[in-house]
Parts: sequence; structure tokens; C-alpha cells
Amino acid sequence: MKSILQNHIDKEIPYLKQKKLLLAVSGGLDSMVLLHLFQELKCDIAIAHCNFQLRGVESFGDQKFVQDYAEANEIPIFVIQFDTEAFAKDYKFSIQVAARELRYNWFYELLETEKFDYILTAHHADDNLETFLINLTRGTGLEGLTGIPVQNNSVIRPLLFLSRQEIENYAKLNDIQWREDSSNASDKYVRNKIRHHLIPVLKELNPHFMTSFLKTEGYLQESLAMVEDAAIMIYQQVANEVDNQIHFDLNKLLQLPNYQSYLYQWLKEYGFSAWEDIYDLVVSQSGKQVFTADFRLLKDRDFLILSPIEDSQDETEFLINESVTEVNIPLKMTFSEVTDISVATNKTIFVDADQLVFPLMLRKWKTGDVFLPFGMNGKSKKVSKLFKDKKLSLIEKENSWLLCSNNEIVWVIGIRADHRFRTLNTTKNILKIELI
Repeated sequence: MKSILQNHIDKEIPYLKQKKLLLAVSGGLDSMVLLHLFQELKCDIAIAHCNFQLRGVESFGDQKFVQDYAEANEIPIFVIQFDTEAFAKDYKFSIQVAARELRYNWFYELLETEKFDYILTAHHADDNLETFLINLTRGTGLEGLTGIPVQNNSVIRPLLFLSRQEIENYAKLNDIQWREDSSNASDKYVRNKIRHHLIPVLKELNPHFMTSFLKTEGYLQESLAMVEDAAIMIYQQVANEVDNQIHFDLNKLLQLPNYQSYLYQWLKEYGFSAWEDIYDLVVSQSGKQVFTADFRLLKDRDFLILSPIEDSQDETEFLINESVTEVNIPLKMTFSEVTDISVATNKTIFVDADQLVFPLMLRKWKTGDVFLPFGMNGKSKKVSKLFKDKKLSLIEKENSWLLCSNNEIVWVIGIRADHRFRTLNTTKNILKIELI
């Protein structure tokens, strides 16, 4: 399998060569095989292990297993322990979503602070199939049927072309030890029900089902790429961007035999889901509207006009001088100088004090606010898009505050810090800011 993986990397992800790689290792079968393979390939690797503290002694057993392996093999390792249940409760996430949020936020922090090039995870073909079937049962568009991407930003999944059985066979052949997660045997989660009951039937019906599935995934991905290319070309003919609005010419739109499909492709990223209402809007009288939390789509004679909803904003601003160590209004926060940093959380950040311009300002977010999320390699993002990704309610958005320095966002408080004020190895003065 080593040579097979090497050929796969050469063909599909050649940019991994000579890079500094951070491997997400839980101690389970898949991640231990991933680790063994990249050791065999003589790559520059380190291990990241998350202890979510969800399985009591078993979770700490996993942690010790991975730490002992790293020490025995002289591999650098980073370990963190999360209070996952408390985090899920605080932010009203499911345990699975909370664990994913904590895991990837930490991975991106390590990527930034330790100068890794990519994060590798051990997702494989069976994971892809499970995701496909979950999306299929819930109802989905073409995107939901194209599976887990090989690459998503800095996260790469090099084992997606391998089945779980192939991975297990390799582990046994090479005497690789791993830890069994007892929760995998439970049917509590939908994914486990599909894994234990549905997929075995499909493989029984067709012994080569995984091969057939991988071919189908390839065809679907090609089809999606073609659809996206067509949507871009037609958009250029039908849409006109005016100030902060997009005007869709209905006379041109209605000439398309599949105009509903194009509307779906263009509008899905704005949070719309009431598709029948949108399709009815095309032939409705002027003045009819369809809303999301952040956008509205208005029928105005021969046009559909997409525009952001202008929220009424609290213009109150609070200034924080350099000498201040604690504020209590509108939020309770502390400011303290430290000599080193611990792991940042949603309620604690560490910034380079020399990059700040005082007085700092606390204010509500405004439509159009943009920042550079920490861990996203300096790519800008609208605060409204961040809220959408976090699935905040309208009330949660209205109660969100920003900490700013010279009109630049330092922290979307309680959610994400800004890349520009991060600490580096050369940082001399570190300021710890904590939400109490």
C-alpha cells in the first residue's frame, strides 16, 4: 500500500512533497494507518491528538496510547483536552458538531503557530459513502452527493481512495496497533446505523460495491464541475451587480429551459431554502419578497433584486484605554500582560500588544464589516458570513460585539480572533484578553 499511496500522491496531491504535515491522530485504526504510511514515506510529520473527554478513562487511554507511540517513534506531538460537553451546551451544538468545531479551530491554530503546511486526516472511502447516504436520506442537491472533498483549504484527506477493509488489511499485515472506540459499536448516531446495517446489505448485493461507488462519485464530481461552469457563464449574461445589490434580468432568465436550477446555484450561498417560494416569485407581481436572515430577494417588475437586509444597529461605542485591566459594560472582560500563551479558546485570545492602537473600541457589528479570521491564512471574510457559518440566530447576531483597534476588528468576541493581531515567535508584548 505504501507504493499505491505514493503513486496516488504523485498523481493527485503532488504538492504534499517536502511539506511540513500535521497528522490528526485519534489512536483508532484509520489514523494509525495514516501515521504509519507517512512514516514509511519519510515525510516531515507531527501528530495532533484531541482528547474530547467524552468516554471517561477510555479517552485518556487513547491519549496515552498516542503519546507513547509518538515518544517511541520520536515524532513531535501536540495534545489538547477539551470540555466538549460544556462547549456544546454553551453554544447549543450537538456533541458531534462541537467536537468538530473544537478540533478544527485548534488544528488551524497549530497550522499558524507551528508553521505547518497542511493538516492530514484519515477519512477513507467508507466515510465518503456514509456521508453520501446520510445526505441522500435527508434530501440534497448534487453537492451533497459528491462526498467528502480530497482537499478543503489546508485540510487534506489522502486516504479517500482506500476502503476501510483495505486499511484494516494493511494494519494487520504490518502489525499496526490501534485503539477501538467503544462508541463506534453504538447505533445512537445515524452514521453508525448506516455503517452497521445499510452498507453491509449494499456490499452483499454487489461484492464490488465500493469500486462502483467510487466511480459514481467521480462521475458526480465531473457533473458538478460542469454545472458550476455553466452557472458562471449564464450568470454573466443574466445578472448585473449594482452597488450592494444583484439584479437578475427576468426576460433573459425565463428564456432558459432550466432557469430554476440556475437560481438554485446562484442563491444557495445566501442562505435561501424556500425554493418553491423563490420559483413562484419569478411569475409573481412586483413587490413580493423572500427573506433569509441576512438577505432578501425582491420581485421588481422585470428583475429579481438580491440585497442584504439592513439591520438596525446599536451605534453605542465603548472606549478602552491602554491602562484598563477590566471592563464590565457592555461585556465583562479582562486585559492582562502575559509572558507566554496557552491554548486560545472562544472566550480567550492572545494578541500582539504592539500591533494595537489605543483606545480600543467595543461596538456592535455592522452590515459590511470584514475581518481576517485567525487560521485562514489571511483571507478576508464578512462578519455576516461568519455568523451564517456558525448558524447564529437573529437575536444572537444582534447581541454580538466586536473589539476593534483603529477601526480594524481584533476579535469577533466569543467567536473568532483576527489574523492581523496574532502572536508570533518574535512577539515581545503579549496581551491576554478574556471574556468572563
